[in-house]
Amino acid sequence: MRRGELKRALEETETALSHNNSRKTEWHWRFQVLKAEILDREGLGYESLRVAGEELPVSLADSDVAVRRKLTQGLASARVQRSADAVRFVTDGEALARAKHPELLGEVALKKGTVYFLTGDIVEAESGYRKALEIARGQKDPILETSALSGLGVVATRNERYDEAVEWNRAALRLSQAIGANYSLAQILGNMAWSYRELGDFESALALYKQAIDASARSGLVEGQTYWLTGISTVYYVQHDYEAAEAVLIQAVDLARNQGDKRILAEYLNDLSEIALEEGRVDFAEQYNREAIDLGRNVPDQPEAIASLLVQGRIAEDKHNYSEAERLFQRVALNTKADSSQKWEAQARLAKDYAERGSSVRAEKEFRRSLGTIETVRSSVQAEDLRLSFLSSAISFYNDYIEFLILHKRIEDALQVAELSRARTLAEGLASTTEAASVSSRSVQPRQIAQNLKASLLFYWIGQNNSYLWVITPTKTAYFKLPKASEIEPVVKSYRKALLGMRDAQDAGASDGKQLYAMLVEPAKKLIPRGSRVILLPAESLYGLNFETLIVPEPQPHFWIEDVTLTTASSLTLLGSSATRPATKEKSLLLVGNTEQPNADFPALPQAPAEMNKIEHYFPNPNRKVLEGKQATPTAYLSSNPERFAYLHFVTHGTASRTRPLESAVILSQEGDSYKLYARDIVQHRLNASLVTISACNGSGTRAYSGEGLVGLSWAFLRAGAHNVIGALWEVSDASTPQLMDALYGELSQGKDPATALRDAKLGLLHTADSNSVFKKPFYWAPFQLYAGS
Repeated sequence: MRRGELKRALEETETALSHNNSRKTEWHWRFQVLKAEILDREGLGYESLRVAGEELPVSLADSDVAVRRKLTQGLASARVQRSADAVRFVTDGEALARAKHPELLGEVALKKGTVYFLTGDIVEAESGYRKALEIARGQKDPILETSALSGLGVVATRNERYDEAVEWNRAALRLSQAIGANYSLAQILGNMAWSYRELGDFESALALYKQAIDASARSGLVEGQTYWLTGISTVYYVQHDYEAAEAVLIQAVDLARNQGDKRILAEYLNDLSEIALEEGRVDFAEQYNREAIDLGRNVPDQPEAIASLLVQGRIAEDKHNYSEAERLFQRVALNTKADSSQKWEAQARLAKDYAERGSSVRAEKEFRRSLGTIETVRSSVQAEDLRLSFLSSAISFYNDYIEFLILHKRIEDALQVAELSRARTLAEGLASTTEAASVSSRSVQPRQIAQNLKASLLFYWIGQNNSYLWVITPTKTAYFKLPKASEIEPVVKSYRKALLGMRDAQDAGASDGKQLYAMLVEPAKKLIPRGSRVILLPAESLYGLNFETLIVPEPQPHFWIEDVTLTTASSLTLLGSSATRPATKEKSLLLVGNTEQPNADFPALPQAPAEMNKIEHYFPNPNRKVLEGKQATPTAYLSSNPERFAYLHFVTHGTASRTRPLESAVILSQEGDSYKLYARDIVQHRLNASLVTISACNGSGTRAYSGEGLVGLSWAFLRAGAHNVIGALWEVSDASTPQLMDALYGELSQGKDPATALRDAKLGLLHTADSNSVFKKPFYWAPFQLYAGS
């Protein structure tokens, strides 16, 4: 049972009971109480209470069996929301253990922590789990220690201490895997998924939920399988896949009703209510909501009961009963037991209600309060890799505020709010301590930035209902309404796929490129004359799109790169600082590449020596440092004082990690067990380079975060302080890249800026005299994109 083999444990317990069916024997009662505990672990609270309900004989009143019975009754009572009974049972069990069975105090502390967590007393829950951990380590009980670590992880998540939650859960995971504790393993994986979901890292959450389901299946935990499936449904919901979310939940509701866990049932019903509201089925939402409210009457401060109030407010809002909606949202916003995510949602919905009623001042106050609540929680997340994803779960509330401002024709104010969400982690990492404190309230002067950079700025916002483009020139700011995300994103995905095989702008695959130009650029073409310098600030799916490849239809179809010089940037704030930061004038190079093959996954690049030789000759010998062959190791790079160099260039393989972008790496030569220069190590070493070039596959990264953009090697070098970074959006060709890079440095040596130099190098491949050259294809010249730093 302790190892999570519940099906087998129950079968053997039933067999033992059949052999010990006399209520006069001690063994009968031992197996009877064990059966109740197994049923509780399976989530069958009412059945567990029924089995544990028979009084023990007087001879066992002070036994260890009596302690276990009380603890099981406490847990089962908590699951069916009999909070007073739960606390009474576990308190009685603790008193008996102290008096007669001190060897059970670790188990008592653990169960006490769980009972208090389920009844909503998080302070007492944490105290219980910490005591259980102390005793487990003293007794060298790894199973108890695993459960205590897992409990502390859950408490930290509930208290919105996400860094801490992940660390507790990781420690629990290592230990549970080492001892084969499958019951704990499923819980830990599911609880880690919960933490990542709250952090907005939906990809990691999905992966962990699926692992939790597999671990539950191995233990025969049907209830666990279903519970973690509903976690997946929640991720589908925030990703707007309502059909998939509902399909999972409908199955789960029936099971939850049979098992009698009111807290979980209420959670399922709340989720179904929200889906029904999103799909406009208010009657169904009301039906689910009424049942959820009834379930939560005895525990009004539990998260599930507070969630029911939020849903009830949304129903009133849909029926235009704004005074009732206001009352309900205020109850949530002022409830000290509400999660921060519940508070910021209540505040944002209050704002929308006030806006509907024409109370713009009150609406704006609540919008700002909502964003302030989001910022407070985000600021509490210290680990950079965890903070990256945070706004993914809150970006819709920025969107609501932007929609409000645009409706009131406050176009530039809407741009400022959109800017608040951009490149927060990157900006904080680059700022000094004093500057970082003011990032959340930053205010920029877009037209001044455009004037300083002598460029037009294209700032995109992609939303579920509306998307927007702000075009900022030195003299004006204009905005355009664009199609919604669901219309843009499939075309972006299709075009990225087509680009890899397209030959030219008149190819059969160019139709998506024309459509994207019409959607994203054509509305503003009068403000972007031919020959313009353009700085793009993309959003959502647009981070993975090279705008240079969009097809301009007239006078004959051609790629947009032939009309403009493009750079990609993360935020107006960082552009503002780059406009005033002097470029490095010293012509020095750190060249790393032509590495030894570390393993079969990363074969030697035949053209690497040629690329290295071409680049070297642009820099005099005293001004260059070359790390090549066995000398090109991660340690050699980190100890070469990379901050001394104006140019850094890598000629090697690269990897991009979707699940952990800061685990993306430059592949170098083997030293001991290591051959990867990780993004997380790159950010620790400050740079002042004018240009970093990553001549490797997927150097830009493969994972985009709301507000933050693609996070990978390019992001890491920007985060380290590089002024400009060239990275690749997809696999690069070892055949064409040396030619492109030779042309790039040739243009740079003539004094051209990186954006112009890269464009001219690309045009050299595109306009090659050899009409049959395969290098004319966007696959060869378009993967490399220039990112502006600060």
